[in-house]
Amino acid sequence: MKRFKLLLSILFAGVLYQSNAQDIVSLKDAVNYALQNKADAKRADLAVKKAEFQINEARAGALPQISVNSGVTYNPILQKMALPGEFVGQPGQTLFAPLGTKFNSNLGVNINQNIFDQRVFTGLKAAKTTREFYQVNAELTDEQIIERVANAYYQVFVQEEKLQTINISLENTTKVKNVIKSLVDNGLAKQIDLDRIIVQLNNISSNRQQLINAVNINKNSLKFYMGYPIEQDIDLAQESIQPNDLLLEETINVENRTEYKVLSKQKELLGFARDAEKASLYPTVSLAGNYGLQGLGDKFITSKDFYWSELASIGLNVKIPIFTGGATKSKIGQAEIDLLDIEEQISDTKLGLDLEYQNAKAQIENALKTVDIQKENVSLAEKVLTNTQNNYQQGLANLTEILDSENALTDARNNYSNALLEYKIAEVALIKAKGDLKTLIQ
Repeated sequence: MKRFKLLLSILFAGVLYQSNAQDIVSLKDAVNYALQNKADAKRADLAVKKAEFQINEARAGALPQISVNSGVTYNPILQKMALPGEFVGQPGQTLFAPLGTKFNSNLGVNINQNIFDQRVFTGLKAAKTTREFYQVNAELTDEQIIERVANAYYQVFVQEEKLQTINISLENTTKVKNVIKSLVDNGLAKQIDLDRIIVQLNNISSNRQQLINAVNINKNSLKFYMGYPIEQDIDLAQESIQPNDLLLEETINVENRTEYKVLSKQKELLGFARDAEKASLYPTVSLAGNYGLQGLGDKFITSKDFYWSELASIGLNVKIPIFTGGATKSKIGQAEIDLLDIEEQISDTKLGLDLEYQNAKAQIENALKTVDIQKENVSLAEKVLTNTQNNYQQGLANLTEILDSENALTDARNNYSNALLEYKIAEVALIKAKGDLKTLIQ
């Protein structure tokens, strides 16, 4: 049961762990892991949660506001007040007598309820839209994460393909070296031929080491974009890259793009900001109620001589704005300008998204043609190398021709790998332009 739970937790993280081996990661695994662990995704989720608190804060303005207050005041010296002598039968005299008590205490409850406040109502609508904005923005963040992870993943994938190519080249060249060495040992070939093939092997080994370093660097970049521990090793799942020209047959509606939706929500929020400024021109009506106790005495509250009295009040408050010096009008004007500005941004973004889609289509069309050409070049280079090796064994070709054929095949395979990388990057760009990046994790 414990092993089953452990397997579930690993699968949820998006990485299949194999004991005593590197973690095997597919593109889907990498993306899912990033969406669960990358800081950008977590911050976007926190923003959505924060929006819920903002809604509660706005809702609080429409609910009763209740507070309790209490206090005790000790007066060690009572202020003397001047009193006319007539109060005590001494006309024409002025008497000075202390007024009040040593201890004053109060305890009360205050309630205030908004009956009409247009700003509160506008704030409630804006808060709900704010939540929707953060939700859409979280989707945009997810898409950005998916795009970065996918591109980084294919960078590693293609570098590993190049490494595999150079390993094959190293293996083939080693075989040729062994054949030539045998010929040299038997006096059937020159030492210079053996030296040249050894130089070739050294160059291939050097290039191989550079590719190993490039793979490690690109893997570290991938792990960073995934939010994966840099020090932990990963290995990419064995996948085949198959070009798909069906992507070109679909059409798009840029208004479905997340970037467009984010700006649309921003426009709604700016509209509410303008309405909130206009709401300050409306009257506000609120109901207030108070109930409390006041205590007086020359001894502390616990004394029997401490006197308590009740007090209560109910009031209706109406505030009507008359003149603010033009400040409100200026704020409304600024809000209107902000709305006009966001409309220009939306228009420009829509045009940019159309451009992005058309460029992505053109790029993938070119990439598909390049892949076909480079694939054919690999096939031809393999045939040339095979024929050249056969000719060399029959004495019809020299070592230079073999080395040139081997280099040509390596270049063809590398060019094919580069073409596949360009295709996959173009594919990701086209999927993004269609607003379908999340299909990469389905």
